[in-house]
Amino acid sequence: MIQKFRYRFIAISTAALFLVLVTVIGSIIGISVYRAKQQINNVLVILSQNDGQINAQINTQNVKRRFGPAFNRESLYQYRYFSISFDKDGNQTSLDDTHIVSASRETIMDLGRRVYNSNSKSGTISALRANYAYKVTNKPDKTTIVFLDQSVIMESTNNIMEIGLFLGAVSLTLFTLILIAFSKRAIKPIILADKRQKEFITNAGHELKTPLSIIKANTELQEMMDGESEWTTSNEQQVDRLTHLINNLISLARMEEQPQMALTTINASEIFTKAANSFKTVIDQEKKSFQVEITPGLKINAEENGFYELCNILLDNASKYCDDGGIVTAALTTDKHQKRVMLTIGNTYKNGEKTDYTKFFERFYRDDKSHSSQKKGYGIGLSMAKKLVNSFKGRMNIRYDDQQIFFTISFKPVR
Repeated sequence: MIQKFRYRFIAISTAALFLVLVTVIGSIIGISVYRAKQQINNVLVILSQNDGQINAQINTQNVKRRFGPAFNRESLYQYRYFSISFDKDGNQTSLDDTHIVSASRETIMDLGRRVYNSNSKSGTISALRANYAYKVTNKPDKTTIVFLDQSVIMESTNNIMEIGLFLGAVSLTLFTLILIAFSKRAIKPIILADKRQKEFITNAGHELKTPLSIIKANTELQEMMDGESEWTTSNEQQVDRLTHLINNLISLARMEEQPQMALTTINASEIFTKAANSFKTVIDQEKKSFQVEITPGLKINAEENGFYELCNILLDNASKYCDDGGIVTAALTTDKHQKRVMLTIGNTYKNGEKTDYTKFFERFYRDDKSHSSQKKGYGIGLSMAKKLVNSFKGRMNIRYDDQQIFFTISFKPVR
């Protein structure tokens, strides 16, 4: 349990950091991309308003409104761009490639013609492993298309993206490794508390057995002297109940202290048959039906005494909480594909449709209806059953169908 808690602690902490890194790095990258796109659009607008040129006659005030007060006039000359114009009949009238060297006149003419024929107003287009943003300006007598090489503007954004992703991955990896290294120290108080709790249950259980044995011996002696009475019988019953409860608590604590059992191949069919036969008389005496189906020769990896105890717990629970005149079912078979051994134990439970079955495996849990009943029980049997199933590497689930509750456990078969 502690190991599972440790893994869950590491997973949740790593996931939390991952979400923070995604949010922070994603925001930085998103803002960088947005600002780069805005910068590209602003340059294209300036070029369109000045017939595809950035020169000394440019309207400085207009540029400042777009680029902000930090605008530096010299920074406008860092961009690589070109333009091409067509008359109203679609004939090329001019071409300006004086501000770029990476694109030939043939490439510019091809790009211009492609954009002109597309009838789009703006966008991006690729040529010679370069991406160009373009903007089209239509006038009555001509159409001017300005192109801007995005590589200069997007380079810093791409660098931020690469560095951000690299640092994020490194940070997440280092954090996870450090968390794994120090997680035991972080949850040490929980480990100590859990260990002390188990030790307390075991030690207190052994200490309580002595006075209970003395009380039972004194009660038996009193019966020998004065005869059996209602009070002595009640005392013996309560002593037996407490002794049984203490034994169960100690067994549960020991299972948690030593979760790894020595598993061997056992004949599950023979053991389950033995357990079912021991309950047949009890169920018949309570005027309930007992339906048993066992496929012979089914073998699984488990611990023999532990598997027998598991069968007893589930059969006892089914017979105890079965409705009066109801049916207790017990089956040990294989699934349709014979890939799993299925242990299914159920009982009639008409009022169980709205019951929260997820709490059945909690220690000392009792369904509200059972508090007012005369049924014996301590609410730890199913908790022990769950521990045993986990030790045997099985899977356990509960389902409610047709006024019956079924506990189903699946095991990997041994051929």
